[in-house]
Parts: sequence; C-alpha cells; structure tokens
Amino acid sequence: MTPSTAFGIGAALSAGTLTGAEIGLPGSGARRNARTRSGEGGAGTYLEVRDLTVTFDGFKAVDGVDLTLIQGDLRFLIGPNGAGKTTVVDAITGLVPATGTVDKSGQPVLGLKTHKIAKMGIGRTFQTASVFEDLTVEQNLDIAAGARRGPLTLLRRRHGREDKVTEALETIGLEHLAGTKAGVLAHGQKQWLEIGMLLVQDSDVMLLDEPVAGMGAEERQATGELLQRIAADRTVVVVEHDMDFMRAFATSVTVLAAGKVLAEGTVAEIQADPKVQQVYLGTAAATGTELADETEESPR
Repeated sequence: MTPSTAFGIGAALSAGTLTGAEIGLPGSGARRNARTRSGEGGAGTYLEVRDLTVTFDGFKAVDGVDLTLIQGDLRFLIGPNGAGKTTVVDAITGLVPATGTVDKSGQPVLGLKTHKIAKMGIGRTFQTASVFEDLTVEQNLDIAAGARRGPLTLLRRRHGREDKVTEALETIGLEHLAGTKAGVLAHGQKQWLEIGMLLVQDSDVMLLDEPVAGMGAEERQATGELLQRIAADRTVVVVEHDMDFMRAFATSVTVLAAGKVLAEGTVAEIQADPKVQQVYLGTAAATGTELADETEESPR
C-alpha cells in the first residue's frame, strides 16, 4: 500500500468509517461553483501550529515552527532543499512524531493516529499521486467517499452515484473520464483525481506536496485555477519548488530554512525580503526580487 492510500483511504476505511476541454483540464467544462460547507468548518476553519518540532537522531528537521492557516488562504510553503517543508506536513498528518501543538479549529491534532486526523478533515497528497490504477476514476472517488461510511454500508450495493462524487468529477474536470481506469490517466489527471479523493472525504484542510511536479504549462495553469477554487472555502497548503507557479497563485507564502520559519507574507513581500534572497541566491543583491526554482526535495 502506498503512503497516500495508507493515510487518506486505507486508514480511514480500517477505522470503519491539445485543448483544455480535450484533455479534461479542471474548469474547462461547465462553470464551477464553490461549495458552501455548512457544519464542516465554515468560516471558522483554521489550522494553528505552534512550536512544532521534529527531531531525527538528535537533528532538528523542524525547529519551533509556528503557522496560522485560515479558510480561503492558498498558502505556499517554500524553501531550499532540506528546509523541512515535507516534514512539517508529515508531522501535522501524524506520519512522524513531533512536539508542540497543532489545533484544527480549536481541536487538538498532534499525537492522534493518521486515520483519526483524516476523519477530522485534514487530507494530504504526496509528491507521487497514489490512486487505485486498476479501478475507474469514479470507483476511486467512490472508495474515497466510502472512508466516511460504515463497513456494512460499504458492502451494501448502491444504486446511482453519490452527489459528492458527481460534484468532485465536475470540480476536477474528469466527468468525461469517469469510466476510465485511473492507470491510463495522464500525470496531471492523476493529481487531479487524488485531489478529488480528498474532496469526497470532506477534507477542509488540504496539504498538497508538489502538486504540479512533472506537469506541462497548461496543466500547471489548470491546477492552479483548481486550487484557487477549492481554497475559497477550505484551507489549502502547497509545498512547492516551482517559483513561477507560486508567484502566479499563492495568496500567502511561508519560507522555511533549516527547519525554521524564515519569512512570511505576500508574494511581493517574500520576493523583496533580503533574508529570502540570501537563502535562495547566496547574496541579497544577486538578482533583485527573482527567486530561483529548485528541483529535487531532500528526503526530509
């Protein structure tokens, strides 16, 4: 089982519980409407991280990180290789032990099992999309939606499609591929499917690890627009190395370096920060406000 299915689907199940239109780019069909999520966070949804610390064999991979993430914010988490970006996400979602506090809308998260964190509405993706390749797009979404159903309900034959599955197909732009096996989807389409699997699980806090890695320009643009739509009534955090993508779509940015928060603010504020320029370019005077793209993320 892949890490993604272990966190998002498998764990929750075990708890019982070329044009845009042609390739199915999200948003290329009918107009998408943001969903109002009554009773599942709403305007009060937020994630508050205080003094988050992760230590591996005496080395502090994450060192006292503070973050406040609110509904409607499309927050990008950037930093050089080894800065601790993915480890922060791993700690929030229970994949690595950590100290400090993590609260979702006032409810403690840190220390819970991964499936309980998922049931709280905190979902995440990994750098490589993890879907059930031998099942259709619709079946993948239906299984993900079943993570909140009881085991007897899962075994019972159902007629028709759940509304949330239909809605997710429309949101991610894969309606026309609902009956297609996930294994034959393009790379970007698999990423959109994985985001759709979080949508049907009612995740209102989404932590996405490099969602546009390996995508072409058109897919990156479509993915950014998709993230903007779903962030309207959710909290979305994107770990990213693509600085062009960050500049185009981030509403706010947090920069990590050596496991600590180096800077936080708007894209313009981050690009103008001499400390950030120093970390990315080696000198604050190097190229003005342009930040260089990075490639491979270190294991932590």
